[in-house]
Amino acid sequence: MGSKLANKRIVLAINASWNIINFRLGLVRGLQAAGYEVIALAPPDRFSPALADHGITFIPIDLDPRGTSVTADLDLLRRYRKVLREVRPAAFLAYTIKPNIYGSIAARMLDIPVINNIAGLGDTFIGNTWLNRLVRGLYRLALSRSPVIFFQNPDDRALFLSRKIVRDAQTRLLPGSGVDLDRFSPPAATGRQDGAVTFLMVARLLRSKGVADFVEAGRMVRTKHPHTQFQLLGLVQDGKDAIPRAEIDHWVNEGAITFLGGADDVRPFIAAADCIVLPTYYPEGTPRSLLEAAAMGRPLIASDMPGCREIVEDGRNGFRFPARDVCALAERMTTIAEMSSVERAAMGAKSRRKVETQFDERIVIERYREALDIALTR
Repeated sequence: MGSKLANKRIVLAINASWNIINFRLGLVRGLQAAGYEVIALAPPDRFSPALADHGITFIPIDLDPRGTSVTADLDLLRRYRKVLREVRPAAFLAYTIKPNIYGSIAARMLDIPVINNIAGLGDTFIGNTWLNRLVRGLYRLALSRSPVIFFQNPDDRALFLSRKIVRDAQTRLLPGSGVDLDRFSPPAATGRQDGAVTFLMVARLLRSKGVADFVEAGRMVRTKHPHTQFQLLGLVQDGKDAIPRAEIDHWVNEGAITFLGGADDVRPFIAAADCIVLPTYYPEGTPRSLLEAAAMGRPLIASDMPGCREIVEDGRNGFRFPARDVCALAERMTTIAEMSSVERAAMGAKSRRKVETQFDERIVIERYREALDIALTR
């Protein structure tokens, strides 16, 4: 026990450096304040050099987040084991599917305590194909000896328990990655009066995120409110689920949307919008776009899916609608468009109060510190 407590190295494994820079820096600072050295294990990207600016040691490891090659995954397992054998951290903090599976198995082989974070399951886990069954079996193996497994909504936790992938005593709930309430705060009043209302969707440009539904619902809203604006913020993706750039350009050319591209800082775009929309088809962990918009005092519209329903209280700080129901989405957006600016501001104020009480990143930091106490004293 003493040697574990003396070791202050923590490995944080994830599928992209940008994820750490954008979503985990609060946790990193909290761990560093507690005396830990944080080592990031992730594929290199343009955000990787910035990790050093935050006192994070970066070790690159290549992985394909959506790849299904058994050979490649076994090679990934070997690489995780090699790095962890060299670093010998006190604990391994895993995020996203492949670090949670292959990183956890490698850490288990070396008797390194693991703290997992299960954030959104998507179609890879939920279906019943051979791949779905394989992923569930791998999760069961990887998580079997983890002292703490965080879930970001109670639905995902209940699903893992019902399928006997985890034990109840291992599990904890976490409010997503939390929000820095100082960085994401309601902007000063712009003086804009009632008029054209702007809806903003911030997401990866995937069909399963409901991007096309957002565009089609916008067309329906404009038949009654022609000056309403619909903006799309996100990076063009690769893969069969991705929206092709040509299709986005078509929407722009017909005037259906304004495409904003990607952005390292989403705050100016949220501040300029009247409502944030996420019409996702699948369960989410705790959607970051909704958390950040709520922290900035914006009304929300989201599909009634796990993760979204934890943030959006229907009729209070926004509206929920059945996933894939474009007409219902258009109805909710029409309701927002027909509100006065005072009514929308009141709804947005309830969003802010919700994140202040339930999603402050300081809650996340404290729960990770508690989890480390459990993991390191076993």
